[in-house]
Amino acid sequence: MGVLGGAELWEGPAHAGRPHRARRVAGAVPGRPGGGVGVSGSAVGLPTAAHLLEVGEAALHLVPRGWEALVRVDAASHALTRFANSRIHQNVADERVSVSVLVADGARNAGASTNRTDGEALADVVRRACEAAAVVPPDPAWAGVAPTGATSAAGHWDEATAVAEPAERAQRVAAFVASGAAGQEAAGYCDTEAVVTAVATSAGQRASDRCTRATLDGIFLAAPEGGYTPAGYGHATSVHLADLDGAVVGGQAARGCASAVGAGEVEPGEYEVVLLPECVAEVVTFLASYGFNAKAVEEGQSFVEVGASPFDTAFSLVDDVYDTRSVGIGVDTEGTARTRAHLVEAGRCVGLVHDRRSAARLGAVSTGHAMPASAVWGPDAADLVVAGGGAAMEDLVGSAGRGLLVTCFNYCRVLDPKTVGVTGLTRNGTFVIEDGRVVRPVTNLRFTQSFVEALAPGRVLGVAAEARLADCEYGPGRVVAPAVRLAGWRFTGGAGG
Repeated sequence: MGVLGGAELWEGPAHAGRPHRARRVAGAVPGRPGGGVGVSGSAVGLPTAAHLLEVGEAALHLVPRGWEALVRVDAASHALTRFANSRIHQNVADERVSVSVLVADGARNAGASTNRTDGEALADVVRRACEAAAVVPPDPAWAGVAPTGATSAAGHWDEATAVAEPAERAQRVAAFVASGAAGQEAAGYCDTEAVVTAVATSAGQRASDRCTRATLDGIFLAAPEGGYTPAGYGHATSVHLADLDGAVVGGQAARGCASAVGAGEVEPGEYEVVLLPECVAEVVTFLASYGFNAKAVEEGQSFVEVGASPFDTAFSLVDDVYDTRSVGIGVDTEGTARTRAHLVEAGRCVGLVHDRRSAARLGAVSTGHAMPASAVWGPDAADLVVAGGGAAMEDLVGSAGRGLLVTCFNYCRVLDPKTVGVTGLTRNGTFVIEDGRVVRPVTNLRFTQSFVEALAPGRVLGVAAEARLADCEYGPGRVVAPAVRLAGWRFTGGAGG
């Protein structure tokens, strides 16, 4: 496994060249399990947090006296069932373990990782980290490892989901497929994931948590119409696989597909919009990553000024792993407890997310939002919750004059980080609204829009009362979002440009 080290690597611009996908703990777990310290490769039982902390303790004992060290041990299992042409075509599963070691001799720090947990592997990964730290320049932003501090479990673990069998996923896929009408073909996936993580530091911190996630995500496709294929979309994510109802999710996708048949075109321009939860999830993940990231604020690349009110009073946003609808863990990659971070209250920016580095530089306290490579990219909010409003979904559409209803965004890329100016496409159903009624489908459109401006004072015309975990390009299980009605959204052309 690779070695990381040096101020040049740990410190970088918060956004230049930034991947558009966020980093989650589960996504950072590479490789296959090795032996040692009680870690099991069994498909029906990940190692316990206690076992992972034993691995961390063993690695800490190998670090030279007087050096700082952090050891993070992640174990994860992932099982996936894919379907296309209304048939299951893939069932795969794996279990992974990763040991990441960060050491510091004064301000010189470096890291290394391995996917083995035996004594020889731990000695090797510590040696490699120490050798790298000895040759890198001092890191002026080094803030030390996390000291002893209380943490609490987020409570997002379901044993039945952690050990779910392929047949349980297949049942949900079958119900999804059966929801389709004649001439519709289904495609998508159902997956389950379980993560256990533990962090031990030389300053005495010992922290751990675990979580599960289950997702059913799919589309129905109708016969192509020229260069456009009508599609409808359905999605559900939960801590519990048992919560996923294939008939409900599939029915939503089938109805959307039927409604998308016979799509025409619409002139480019600015339209009032009703954005469904997947679109809203896309918007707020970009706002969080490019705006409420404390490193971006420090570097002057963010629109956020704490105390200012760039948003409509109908818009409020928190990062809250402890919300019962969230699916994350209660400890970050530095071993700090995740806190409920209030970001926007009634349109006013009230806070940022911090890791130890940004907190030290800005005279703040870490909010527990360090992620893999946050030394480079900055801290990141990963369990966002958009406050619901008081409107029923039908009222959002019914109160619109002429506008567009958008199901999903796709291929969103930042043009201007400071304003969160983004270009992207609509997907899986875009519809014209006239006089409070959805009247016809249109083909996919390209938009170019500042997400900050879209939510500016006076621009949020309605927020649905119901909010749910919604998918976005950053991945499932990251945002709880309602549908919203906005005064304007700039569409610049069709999907071709």
